[in-house]
Amino acid sequence: MRISRLFNGTLRNPPGEAETISHKLLLQSGMIQQVSSGVYSYLPLGWKSLKKIETIIRDEMDKANSQEIKLGILQPRDLWQQSGRDEVYGPDMLRLRDRKERDLVLPPTNEELVTLTVKNIVQSYRDMPISVYQIQTKFRDEPRPRAGLIRVREFDMMDAYTFDIDEEGLDQNYNLMINAFQNSFDKCGLDTVLVDADSGAIGGKDSKEFILVSPSGEDTIILCDNCDYAANDEKATFNKYAKVVEPSLNLEKIKTPNMKTIESLSSNLDTKRSEILKTVFYMSDNELILVATRGDLDISEVKLKNHLKCNELRMANPDEVRSKGFIPGFASPINIGSKKIQVICDDSLKFTNDLIAGANENDYHFKNVRYIRDFTGNSEVDVVMAKEGFACTKCTGTLQTKKGIEIGHVFKLGTSYSESLKATYSDSTGKPKPLVMGCYGIGIGRILAGAIEQKSNDKQMVLPKNIAPYEVLILGLNSDNNHVRAAANDLYNILLDNDIDVAYDDRDETPGVKFNDAELMGIPIQIIVSARNIKNDSFEIKINNQGESTIVKTSEIISETMKILASIN
Repeated sequence: MRISRLFNGTLRNPPGEAETISHKLLLQSGMIQQVSSGVYSYLPLGWKSLKKIETIIRDEMDKANSQEIKLGILQPRDLWQQSGRDEVYGPDMLRLRDRKERDLVLPPTNEELVTLTVKNIVQSYRDMPISVYQIQTKFRDEPRPRAGLIRVREFDMMDAYTFDIDEEGLDQNYNLMINAFQNSFDKCGLDTVLVDADSGAIGGKDSKEFILVSPSGEDTIILCDNCDYAANDEKATFNKYAKVVEPSLNLEKIKTPNMKTIESLSSNLDTKRSEILKTVFYMSDNELILVATRGDLDISEVKLKNHLKCNELRMANPDEVRSKGFIPGFASPINIGSKKIQVICDDSLKFTNDLIAGANENDYHFKNVRYIRDFTGNSEVDVVMAKEGFACTKCTGTLQTKKGIEIGHVFKLGTSYSESLKATYSDSTGKPKPLVMGCYGIGIGRILAGAIEQKSNDKQMVLPKNIAPYEVLILGLNSDNNHVRAAANDLYNILLDNDIDVAYDDRDETPGVKFNDAELMGIPIQIIVSARNIKNDSFEIKINNQGESTIVKTSEIISETMKILASIN
């Protein structure tokens, strides 16, 4: 590609609306243009990188014996109503009606349609296992799109689906997909971490995420400093064990004027946060519930929602709390038998001693409160978030937190979709059984953004060799010099003949403009052709993320270029 013919528009100044390095560089380089909030067009450089990512993924999926398909994008809404996910996705799913007033959706994922597709074909256990994938545009009506390609409303995704006769077959396909994903990310030059994750709106019994560690990420992951434990903070657990001593003090009511928060109680009563009972009220669909935990722990709304199996979960407002006779700031699950409210206790309370808790009376709390003796709940489960510094459940190590970008996600769905959509097969005895399903997804645009975040800075895009728009960029300086133009042209053609993906900046621009644009393109190798170098029968070669350049003789430039390409990621 001759840059003089490239349809592209670099920006001289960084865009003011950009939030992250990848967002800034993708816009400034002209790889993408914003259409509207969370919607972007890809221009040739960005599209070329995206297609390279897709080629890598296709190659690995084919090796995993998965077959490529293409499902319809516009889908009937009643299909999603059958599975129950129309309500689960709520306003995040784009809905519309056609001219005949039929309800349709633009889906964020395709579990329903692929299950229906397989249902129409599969009859016997002999028809499985099945593994299919597609690369397709998806839609999600994000309330707050951010960070360029990291959180968008329209996005390209590789989504794969497997169907088996039993859990053993699902496990085999699940592991095949994990391996295919890891190989894809390795070839894209990404350093990812595989973590336990929550299944969210997709559902299922088990899932893992591939996370690219980055300060620009919106996910928080929990890692052990001593073993391989890794989990998304929505899923992470920690060791809550503490020594419990036999109670020696009776429940006692104390006056606590205006002490409505954990902080005010801790400071005024000279008490650790962990020795205070935290009481939080939520609206689970339309039901008020009470959640109790240690004062130093934060409730995980994901864990709580999974336990409640509700569609909508939000913090209750003060009026809703008062409607059940509770006093905000002084409430607790103690002596509330007549209030008829569901109480959920975090399992950390099993390892507490004397606590301070609300007395359900204005300006009063109880002290010497004991779990079980003084209160219990309808259920005792893990509903809190792990934090940095907490103890690992697998070893004696300490948990650490990092921010990251979710690049891929794998799920063991089991039979939830096949049961709701009545997708069955006949086993060896002729008995109908539900298909056992897995689903797997990779965010294509997120790979591009994540790769940029990994090693780039504010002024220079650094992309891995395999997904950069080109492998080599020839910079022809002094382009009005016939010798420079001829040498650059010859080098360009020789590199093409050697199957090297090369671009040649043949524009009539100053060296400064060419160097600035080169820094924005993410191309790993630059070869500089100048009058001085031509006079010395040589070229100057530079690796993008390394400051120094090397002078190479003309006779050695091809072999040296290929040697460098073989050595870099």
